[in-house]
Formats: sequence, structure tokens, C-alpha cells
Amino acid sequence: MTAHLRNSFLFLLIISCSLISLSQASTAAEKPERPNILFLFSDDQRADAVAAYDNPHIQTPNLDQLVKAGFNFRNAYCMGSIHGAVCQPSRAMLNSGRSLYHVPMDLKGVITLPQLLKQAGYETFGTGKWHNHRDSFQKSFTTGTAAFIGGMSNHLKVPVVDLKEGKFENKRTGKKFSSELFVDAAVDFLKQQPAEKPFYAYVAFTAPHDPRMPPETAMKVYENSPPPLPKNFMPQHPFNNGWLTGRDEALTGWPRQPEIVREQLAEYYGMITHMDTQIGRILQTLKDKDLDKNTIVIFSSDHGLALGSHGLLGKQNLYEHSMKSPLIFKGPGIPMNKSSDALVYLYDIFPTVCELTQIQVPSGVEGSDL
Repeated sequence: MTAHLRNSFLFLLIISCSLISLSQASTAAEKPERPNILFLFSDDQRADAVAAYDNPHIQTPNLDQLVKAGFNFRNAYCMGSIHGAVCQPSRAMLNSGRSLYHVPMDLKGVITLPQLLKQAGYETFGTGKWHNHRDSFQKSFTTGTAAFIGGMSNHLKVPVVDLKEGKFENKRTGKKFSSELFVDAAVDFLKQQPAEKPFYAYVAFTAPHDPRMPPETAMKVYENSPPPLPKNFMPQHPFNNGWLTGRDEALTGWPRQPEIVREQLAEYYGMITHMDTQIGRILQTLKDKDLDKNTIVIFSSDHGLALGSHGLLGKQNLYEHSMKSPLIFKGPGIPMNKSSDALVYLYDIFPTVCELTQIQVPSGVEGSDL
């Protein structure tokens, strides 16, 4: 081979390699980075128990900021329940994408949302209340810290356990207020999470579920000026709805006394304000780790609560105050400071997350992509 031909060959080889590299770089640049998902889930929080949802009597600055920076659905509902512990079927529907009569409460034989994301390469982390059996938590999450598998608990003595390498360990009683305990676990997870690994973090609070015992700092916000009674307050429910002797309805006597209901509202709002402060810690950690730009934050609750509306206190009824939840999405590609009055179910969250992460929706999912 002459020197001229050899030089020409080397030149063409260099050009070809450069074009291949540019093509690969272009393909990588065009391929979107999979978003992280941070799911914040409260317990028994009425849809109107967020200041940004037109409630000037409650302080929720961090949730208000999510509303301002994201998209909120003003008519999001829990479909219903098969028993008095409404939170269990609500969570089963949420995590399966299935309607009430098509999902077992232990999620046996059903692919869960975190399980699907785990199979797609996500690091899945869970903390807080699960309420749908140990086995389904085990199959859903890569790791878990301070997981409250289910039941009821004092907020200062929550029985929790960790999940590591597929096994439960370190069973213990929490030594902090529940919202702080779960957020500590979430913050530690985020701090250790490598930037190149997409994650799904499920942070399920037990607040503001009773026993309502907000920390003193949060209670002080409301104790001198308790929130007003709901506009549809009644001393007595006008007919027997089949649950007037249930546990929730026995939290105060009949007829309902306005001053006692206002005290319960103050405790309820105090629990939410304290939880909101803890949510702020998680959101700040996202910013500190530079994860906020590629993280979709979802906030919702399993259902609402009566707290004096129609003379009721609990959630075992079909009134809007008990079936309706806040629902907020915030993150890349999601419109800011927008809302919708569309009627949606909480189990619509499952296929919506599938769309946001570009993962195929499994068969059996009944929810709709929002």
C-alpha cells in the first residue's frame, strides 16, 4: 500500500469512527432520562385540608408550593371500601391500579406499582404505613426502612421493621413522632441514592389519622384559635347509615358539641401542619442532592374524613368529605400552577406513573392515564 493510499485509508477510518461516536452521542442525548418518583401519601386527609385548596384556616406551606409548582386534581376520590378500615382497600387499589372488587387486600397474585418499577430497573424504597400484608411489601420494594406493615398505633410508638436484601430485620418500636421517623428514613435513602439509578420512594404517613396528638409546636398554631366548624356541621346525623356505632364515630359523644369538634379539628390540622414541615425536609433534600429537576413528586391521601360534617367523624360513609382526597403531581413536563375538575380515582395514579416512566401498563390495570 502506498503512503498516499495508507493516509487516505486512515483518514476515512477516523471520519467513520467520529461519525459513529457522534451518532451514539446523539442517540444518548435524544433518549430521555427516566424520572425518579417520590410518592408522598397521607392518612385520612380531607381534600380541603390543604391551604391551597381554598382553606385559609390551615397552614401547609410546602403542600401549597407543590400546588403552585405542579398540577392538582380537585376531584380525586377513593372508590369505596368493603369494611370499616377504608385505608386498606384504598391502598390496595392505589398500588394495583384495580377497582375495589377486583383486587385482594393482601395484593396476592397482583403486580404492584413499585414491583413493576423494580422490574424495570428502578430502586424501590418504602417507609411508613403499608397495610396490605408483609408479603406484598416484600415483593414491591428493593429496600425499606421504618416500615409500618399495618394496623393502628400511637404516633410515638410505631412498630416498624426494615427490609434488606429481601428479608425483614430490625423489628423495633419507633422512638420519634411517626412523621419524623418516616421522613428521616426517606431523607437517608435520598442522601445515599446514586444519581444514575432511578428511584421510586414511597413515603406513607400515618398522620393525620387518630390518635391525633400533634407535637406542641404544631398544636400552638391552632390552640388559641381553633378552626371553624365545617359549613355542613350537624350535631346529629339525620338517619342511621349503618355505622353510627363504629369506632371512629365514638371519638366523641352525641349530639356533637361544637367546641369539642373544633378542638378535634385543631388537633387534626396540627397533625397536618407538622407533617407538612416534614415534607419540606424531603423536598429540600431533593434540591440539595440536585434530584429535584428529574423527580416527579406525587402527593395524595387514602381518603378523607368527616370531622363534624353531617354530624359524623369518620370515613365510613359516602359523603364527599370522606371519599375525596388531594392529588398533586409536580415535576419535569408537568404543567405548573394548573388544576383540573375532572373526576378521577386514586387508582388512576398507577397507569399515570407508567406513562410518565414509559413503562407498559400490565394487564388487569383498570385505571386511566391522567
